[in-house]
Amino acid sequence: MLSASEGAVLHTFSQASEVLGYDLWKLISEGPEAQLNSTEFTQPALLCTSIALHRLWRERHGAEPACLAGHSLGEYSALVAGGALDFEDAVHLVQLRGRLMQQSLGEGEGAMAAILGLEAEVIGDFCRQAGGAVVAANLNAPGQTVISGERAAVEAVCALCKQGGARRALLLPVSVPSHSPLMEPVRAPFSEAIAGVSLRPASTPIIQNSTAAPHQSSDEIAANLTEQLTAPVRWVESVGRIQAMGVRSIVEIGPGKVLSGLNRRIAPDLTHLNVSQAGDIDGVVAALEETHE
Repeated sequence: MLSASEGAVLHTFSQASEVLGYDLWKLISEGPEAQLNSTEFTQPALLCTSIALHRLWRERHGAEPACLAGHSLGEYSALVAGGALDFEDAVHLVQLRGRLMQQSLGEGEGAMAAILGLEAEVIGDFCRQAGGAVVAANLNAPGQTVISGERAAVEAVCALCKQGGARRALLLPVSVPSHSPLMEPVRAPFSEAIAGVSLRPASTPIIQNSTAAPHQSSDEIAANLTEQLTAPVRWVESVGRIQAMGVRSIVEIGPGKVLSGLNRRIAPDLTHLNVSQAGDIDGVVAALEETHE
């Protein structure tokens, strides 16, 4: 858990609240939960939590990483950490991103589902067989893919996957079908918003979701942020690229430990560490020092 007694945490949430026009710390601490679970509010909350943890991390561990990456919304945290995007601009963009995504279609029209135990290529074939707007949206790990699109099409693909031997096919509790063709109406207004903020060349290469390749050019970063709305998150390839760059340890900074679990499955030979609360930092710093002696 984060504590408002930490200066970096208080400063980060105060900055975000000023941009958002409401008290973000109060929302995540007191709710209401239904509001927090709406993507317009979830996205700034996740960004702010990740950046607060990253700022605490940098206070205690000054070494520069070889590269940065973030999964879906996490790409904005990576861009802030890499100096390509001011935090306040990132807060504005993710709030708008969430709002536009929420408004892009009616409640219940879209869905996402996690498919476990089938390879992404097989799932892609089932998406094409099902018809309708449904795609493999998050290529998370070997044997774990998330599909996204029209609810009826997503449910049809889930049925095909179960028949095809999937271990599980689970609808996810999300309010919008991210990284799918249904987000096409969001691209133009969001691209215009990106053009209105100051993007700089990244100080550290950013492995972006839509290309699974490192980028530092501000023009490339901007184009890829728009592309990410409708393109899949190529996480398996992204972690493979990180490993190919000679990285020996990956540190996940942000709420939860989901990515660390995925990363271990993709690159089991690397050291995988996680900072999901302030109390994790000293132990992770010590583990890194021991690993890289």
